[in-house]
Amino acid sequence: MSGRAPATGVPQEGPGGDRGPFGLRLRAFRRRAGLSQETAAARAGISTRALRDIERGRVQRPQSRTLQRLAEALGLSSGELGELLAAGPTPRGAGRPRLLILGPLSLQRGRTPVPVTSPMLRRLLGLLALKHPEPSTQQEITDVLWPSGPPSSHQSLVHTYVSQVRRLLEQGGVRNGPPPTVVRTPTGYLLEAPRNQIDLGHFDELLDQAERLHRAPDPVSAYESLTRALRWWRGPVLADADPVLRQHPAAVVVNERRVKAALLHADTALLLRRPEEAVPVLWDMVNTEPLHEGLHARLILALASSGEQAAALNVFNRLRDRLDDELGIAPSAEVRDAHLRVLRQQFPPARRPDRPAPPERAASAGPFPAQLPAMAGSYVGRRRQMRELDALVSPDPAARAHVVAVVGAPGVGKTALAKHWAHARRAHFADGQLFVDLRGHSPLPTLRPADVLAQFLRALGAPPDQLPTDEDEAAALYRTLLADRQTLIVLDNARDAEQVRPLIPGARGCAVVITSRSRLAGLVASDGARQLVLDVLDPDEGRRLLAATIGESRVAAEEEAARRLVRVCGGLPLAIRIAGANLLARDARIVDYSAGSPGDDMLSRLRVEGDRRSTVRAAFDLSYRALPATARRMFRLLGLMPGPDLTVDGAAALTDSTSAEAAGLLAVLTDAHLVRERAAGRFGLHDLLRSYARELAGREEAHAARQRLFDWYLYHADAAARLLHPAETDPAAGTPPAPSAALVFSDHGEAAEWLDAERENLAGAVLQASGSGFTSVAWRLAESLHPYLSTGMYTGDCLKVATASLFAAVADGEPRAQAAAQLRRAECHRALANDAQALELFGSALELARQADWTEGQVLALRRIGAAHQENGAEHLACEHLSRARELTRCGRGAESDVDAGAGAGAEAGPEAGAS
Repeated sequence: MSGRAPATGVPQEGPGGDRGPFGLRLRAFRRRAGLSQETAAARAGISTRALRDIERGRVQRPQSRTLQRLAEALGLSSGELGELLAAGPTPRGAGRPRLLILGPLSLQRGRTPVPVTSPMLRRLLGLLALKHPEPSTQQEITDVLWPSGPPSSHQSLVHTYVSQVRRLLEQGGVRNGPPPTVVRTPTGYLLEAPRNQIDLGHFDELLDQAERLHRAPDPVSAYESLTRALRWWRGPVLADADPVLRQHPAAVVVNERRVKAALLHADTALLLRRPEEAVPVLWDMVNTEPLHEGLHARLILALASSGEQAAALNVFNRLRDRLDDELGIAPSAEVRDAHLRVLRQQFPPARRPDRPAPPERAASAGPFPAQLPAMAGSYVGRRRQMRELDALVSPDPAARAHVVAVVGAPGVGKTALAKHWAHARRAHFADGQLFVDLRGHSPLPTLRPADVLAQFLRALGAPPDQLPTDEDEAAALYRTLLADRQTLIVLDNARDAEQVRPLIPGARGCAVVITSRSRLAGLVASDGARQLVLDVLDPDEGRRLLAATIGESRVAAEEEAARRLVRVCGGLPLAIRIAGANLLARDARIVDYSAGSPGDDMLSRLRVEGDRRSTVRAAFDLSYRALPATARRMFRLLGLMPGPDLTVDGAAALTDSTSAEAAGLLAVLTDAHLVRERAAGRFGLHDLLRSYARELAGREEAHAARQRLFDWYLYHADAAARLLHPAETDPAAGTPPAPSAALVFSDHGEAAEWLDAERENLAGAVLQASGSGFTSVAWRLAESLHPYLSTGMYTGDCLKVATASLFAAVADGEPRAQAAAQLRRAECHRALANDAQALELFGSALELARQADWTEGQVLALRRIGAAHQENGAEHLACEHLSRARELTRCGRGAESDVDAGAGAGAEAGPEAGAS
């Protein structure tokens, strides 16, 4: 949609020109020193013409003494001199790329093109270069070579084409180095070549260098790197290739990096008041990306800043018409803002060499606000999150964030992170820092936006007697006062998006950090905020936090106990700090403090005497009380989960609600960071939150909820067992009644998938049911689970479930269930090679089966005892037990298939399955 052709007078460093990085780096160092060519040349004792020729690349490498004098004149360090030397030219042909894909595909030997005429070879070579340095898979190669479908001989053809490409690359090799080649990988083929042999490698290296220089910040050097990077482009990537290759995901990514470089180049040019240098690049890019609004917005500003306001307005009008015709949408806010700045003449004009730089903005009267509260001692970890917050001070306007919302569970360290980052980066905000605790989750009343605006306006110098009483007017004045400032605003402990929206200024020079227990999804969706979700500390970070609190020597002396304490605290920073404070106050050993303190008891210990705010329970209380009643009930009952998580349907059974109602309540709890979605559709609680929730549930409420959940698990485990293992289930036992939120398994796959997903929960349900008085459910659920656990070789789970089942059956007075559980335990020990223990348990199971008059159980026990004696060489005992087993079978008191079904599936479980 260009209104004119791109300018071509820019000297090229890429494949079409010789201007290398040496001269550009030297010029950047000279400009940094603030010296003209004449002054720098005089100080170095060389002519101005010689220095000009060096900077323009006409002198390939100056003499070493000339370089030394230039380094002294420019004040270069030894490292910078080394960097300059590294930027110098390499031997002829050695550094020139041999494979060019940033435009039409071209293979070169020095300056001589190597013909690549075969379309198949051009496709293959282009794909390998695109994916470099990653391999191309066999499937990718096949799809690119034969977009309409491969022939039957495609594998041998691929080998042939690869061999031909290798020969082509040998022709393109340089004389003083090994040529590129194609090597086989386990998944496909890889182009083996140094990055500097491909123009894409040069571009990526220069773009990465520019991004590093922007972060430094060094905009002049970054601009030079971006200019050199963009000169490698001769058109869209693989411009002459087939659509299947031009639209390959790797090609799309490369083109996106070109757009990124162009945007950064334009922003830097505008920053340096050199907009006319960005115009040719932007014209070229909008021809390639005719609907990219970011490129058009920068072209509008660059043209206007270069004195071509009419052309800038024409670009806007043509883009607006095109967007309307092709997409039916209006220009974005970014484009409209650029258009408005042109109309209002609010753009930075190009800096003319005969005019001085504009003066800096005068400092405002009165002291700047510096409201950041004190930091809480030492701070450890969170390096990745600190880097994410650094987007607020990025020198790259395109990458710079304006608002970051730090969200997470109570006690996870949101405020500590915000304060630590704010103190560390306060130098970036010359006009001060504003801070407020919004009391979104606090025993004190929540602050209204109008109250906060009044505080901030006074801090910004507004006369107290002239503050607007209307909230909208106060917000407008607040934005006006911050319009030309660089101020950091920290909004701590926000309740929701509505509370903070009036407090977000419009000035792009300001940055806003918000902390909240809510997800603040509305700010992300409507206000462009970035969300930073804070989780608990990993074990090493937790250990370092404990060491920072009580001293490294104490932690090192009790390393194992310290790490156990961190685990018991669940990695929650608040819990670790409180535990550390208690250790200091009591001068106790770590092992004594944490011993016997799992679960609920540990939650009670995590409090500081005399400080009601310094307790983990108090932090949880504030979030819990802010919930609606139905969500509070869901949270309480989730603490009763027997396993690590629940599905929506399981939560519906637990709370006696519909699946839709349960999903809504889980969303509320997830938004409040009291529940986390551990995997898609599966919800769990942090260990301390789980203890807290469990203690909130009343006895009768907990009993009814557990009964519903155990019945739900029993129903589905029984249904899955009848579908997957019909020969191993007892038809006479009957099917449990269907609970609420019952699922229907349509085939074996669904049943097996459900059992795999719920295995930990089902095993936990047997253990919890056995220990909390639900004995009948416990042993029945264990019977339904046994075929799955044994055939799946989950021997560890199988043993725990069988033991809990035995205790439940004893409490229930069910001798047959006792015999079955003892058989399961014996089979597990046999699988784990505990032969003596297994033999003893088989004997006990035999006696229990006799008491229950359970023939099938007796036969299985006799067979296992006989086999054990046979393995031990006791042939007489083996024959005796096996004969008795055959006698029972012949008497017609048990079918052999039924005998094997009783408990024999566990016999094949291997010891390697011991861990669940």
